[in-house]
Amino acid sequence: MSALPLIDTESDFIHDYVRLDGQRVHVVTAGGGRPVLLIPGWPQTWFAWRHVMRALAARGFQAIAVDPPGTGLSSRPDSGYDTGAVAATLRQVMSRLGHERYQVVGHDVGMWLAYALASDHPGVVSRLALTEAVIPGLAPAPSIFAPPEENIFLWHFMFNQLADLPETLIAGRERAYLDFMFQRWSWRRNRVAAEVYIDAYSSPGGLRGGFAYYRAIPETIRQNQRRAQSKLAMPVLAIGAEHATGKAPLDTMRGQADDLRGVVIPDCGHFIMEEAADEFIAELLPFLESED
Repeated sequence: MSALPLIDTESDFIHDYVRLDGQRVHVVTAGGGRPVLLIPGWPQTWFAWRHVMRALAARGFQAIAVDPPGTGLSSRPDSGYDTGAVAATLRQVMSRLGHERYQVVGHDVGMWLAYALASDHPGVVSRLALTEAVIPGLAPAPSIFAPPEENIFLWHFMFNQLADLPETLIAGRERAYLDFMFQRWSWRRNRVAAEVYIDAYSSPGGLRGGFAYYRAIPETIRQNQRRAQSKLAMPVLAIGAEHATGKAPLDTMRGQADDLRGVVIPDCGHFIMEEAADEFIAELLPFLESED
């Protein structure tokens, strides 16, 4: 870790870096108490958790949001984006911060990473909350002839996996590409900090780092087929959004956890922690606080 963490005076968030094997992982913390690791998805950064972090800190938790490798202010390594590799990195990050057991919350691609962390390192994850995604290798593969209302949430899975072409078409047009997602996937667009994320993914290597998680899907599927042979022992909460994945997070985890519960947040799109922060927090906090 760096010797002098940076403090965001407007929000009391503390920014720092954990350095591992020549790379750095950007970490943002708020509050003190029981640790909760917050993992964002694509195309967002740690900033997606800002409302949740303030709520956790106010209730006596230490909220720890990360930019996963390849995103935000973290390093952009050339490889290692399968969920097993990234989960191992995040475990190292938390260990460097002094935490060997903690609760985990993951959104979108962060849901893939959170599941891998809980499955591969069950002794460190005491409770797991997953939101707004399906997990490759657990959920059935969708049809390429999905109806338009479903395809709007699916088409990028194949496109983002292609080598070179996405960067060729999008470089210099990052705003148009990403704004398409924020516009189509949100229900309350004005609540989503799209400009923050567009800036992050427009930076050098930003597109490549984000697409790398999709290009690693074949290896992630192989790993998840192995993980699916053992159920998660910790309590699991699956949260969907009415106008996005709905019950899909819960359905994805059926048969994968001994203690599974789920909820769908109404009047909300994919970017659930921003679009419906109060409603999301109202479901998340009682789950985290019920830990013995």
